Amino acid sequence: MKYVRIERQGAISIVSFDRGKPANPLSYDLMSELTEVARSFEGDHQTSAVILTGRSDNFSMGFDLSDPETQKLRDAGLAERREAVTTGKRMCQAWENVQALTISAIEGWCVGGGVALSVATDLRVMGESAGLYVPEIERGLNMSWGSVPRITNLVGPAKAKRLIILAEKCPAQRALDWGLADWLSKDGTTLEKSMDLATLAASLPPVAVRMCKQSINAYANALAGVASQADHDQFALAQDSNDADEGIRAFLERRKPNFTGE
Repeated sequence: MKYVRIERQGAISIVSFDRGKPANPLSYDLMSELTEVARSFEGDHQTSAVILTGRSDNFSMGFDLSDPETQKLRDAGLAERREAVTTGKRMCQAWENVQALTISAIEGWCVGGGVALSVATDLRVMGESAGLYVPEIERGLNMSWGSVPRITNLVGPAKAKRLIILAEKCPAQRALDWGLADWLSKDGTTLEKSMDLATLAASLPPVAVRMCKQSINAYANALAGVASQADHDQFALAQDSNDADEGIRAFLERRKPNFTGE
C-alpha cells in the first residue's frame, strides 16, 4: 500500500496512515486503502485490538479538497458521483465493523473527515494539545460519512450542534469532558497510551470482548443507519450548490465566505 502501514505485535495491530504532508489529508486513494485494511480484519481471530494513528504532527485535517479525483468527478455522471461520495462512508463503516477493539491515537489536529473516521473507532486517545474541528458547514457542505449519529451518541444533541452546525473547535480537554475523547496523554505519547489499552484488551477473553462490543454497538447505533441513510446524497446535493463553491473558494483564498442560500 502507498499510504497505510500495518505493524503487528502479537494480538495487537497498529495501522498508521501518512500522506507525506503535515495536514495528512484524506484522498480517495487513502480512504480506499483504509477501507481495505479495516476489512482485512474480517475473520481474523488472532487480533484482539487495533490502533489507528495518523502522523505525529496531525491525525488528519480531513478530506483533501485538492485531490485531482475531486476535480474529475465534477464532470462525471450522477451515478459515478454518487458512488464516489460514499467512499468516506464505506471507510468509516468498515472501521466500525472491525470486531476487535479499535483505538484512535490522535496527535495534533483531527478535522472533518478525520473526526468522522476517529468516531467510527471504539475509543480515542488525544494528545494534550490536540484538537477536533468539524468545518464542513463553513465550506457550504453537510457533515456526512455516517458521522452525525455517532457524534450525537457520544456528546448528545446540543453539543453535536455546537460541533457540527456552529463549527466550534474542540481542544483536547473539552473533548474529554464532552465524551469525544476517552483519555488524554502527553503530546507524542498517544500511541504508547493506546498500546497500554490495547494490551489490556488483549489480556481479556477475546470472544467475550467481541460479543460485548457487538451488543453495545447494536444498541447505541440502532437508529444510526436510518439517521444517516441519505447523508451522502445530501452531500452530493450540497456539493453542487453555489454556497459550496463559495465556501471552498473562500477557504482556499483564506477569506470569509459570503453565503446566499443558493
